[in-house]
Amino acid sequence: MPTVETVRGPVDTGDLGTTLMHEHVFVLSPDVMQNYGDEYWDEEVRVADAIEKLRRLRELGVTTIVDPTVVGLGRYIPRVARINAEVDLNIVVATGLYTFDEIPHFLHYRGPGTVLGGDEPMTEMFVRDIREGIGGTGIKAAFLKGVVEERGLTPDQTRIQHAIAATHVETGVPITVHTNAAHQTGRLALDLYEKAGVDLTKVVVGHAGDSNDLDYLREIADRGATIGADRFGVDVFNPTDQRVATIAALCAEGYAEKIVLSHDASCYIDFFSGDSQATKEQMLPNWHYEHIHRDVLPALREQGVSDEQLTTMLVENPRRYFS
Repeated sequence: MPTVETVRGPVDTGDLGTTLMHEHVFVLSPDVMQNYGDEYWDEEVRVADAIEKLRRLRELGVTTIVDPTVVGLGRYIPRVARINAEVDLNIVVATGLYTFDEIPHFLHYRGPGTVLGGDEPMTEMFVRDIREGIGGTGIKAAFLKGVVEERGLTPDQTRIQHAIAATHVETGVPITVHTNAAHQTGRLALDLYEKAGVDLTKVVVGHAGDSNDLDYLREIADRGATIGADRFGVDVFNPTDQRVATIAALCAEGYAEKIVLSHDASCYIDFFSGDSQATKEQMLPNWHYEHIHRDVLPALREQGVSDEQLTTMLVENPRRYFS
């Protein structure tokens, strides 16, 4: 059986068990927190809170979370490793770059066609994270993460996606791409990946589940990719009852093998620091790690989704993605 890299080392893919395919431990803006975060960020408080939340998730039967926190979202692996040491949970981490449009200035002048020229540094960085480990920790990334948002494939975004595709071709690790379902940018991502030689069966079109357009979702699956129904609890984009009805309809048509489930939640996200954090909890009361097991799975069963199909989406599809 193949293995997949996790924060605690390689794990047999057959031992991943029940897996939430798109969750974050923390989503942070490090330079903001370092300069203005005194009232929002207490390291010991946040670490303890994360340990508690992840332990509760583990008690519900979840054995693995896939964390697509990359550069641009405050990735800091030593903190995640410290938390994981206290929780019996597999945490699979990513490499890649998160931006809705422009590339960071650090990369703007480096690489093909730039002032300084040379090879694409992003590909070198991503491959290093996969083969050697992230930031000197020895903890290896097991998948790639990128974004194709409302603005589509801007020149910088196209460059990032080509670096992700090249890394996939070189290493074989799978890809999860954040997309905008309202603008159906999953098509743009899949078109680019296909032309670049990516195996589309190793791609999750993240946030596709924000859409209830069955034709769009069928298209993703029919091309070989996986539908990321991975924002349960983010009701402002798509209410839970509609997400459930859409997945039930797809399962009834035989698409359970092309769907993965998750929340895109986190222990703490500084987009909603301070008073905004309380507002977030009022506006999105179900946006937390436990919503799927406590609320969504019973609702799916009521809509006719079988336990076998739930196992396919939560266990078998993640295992196949990493195999």
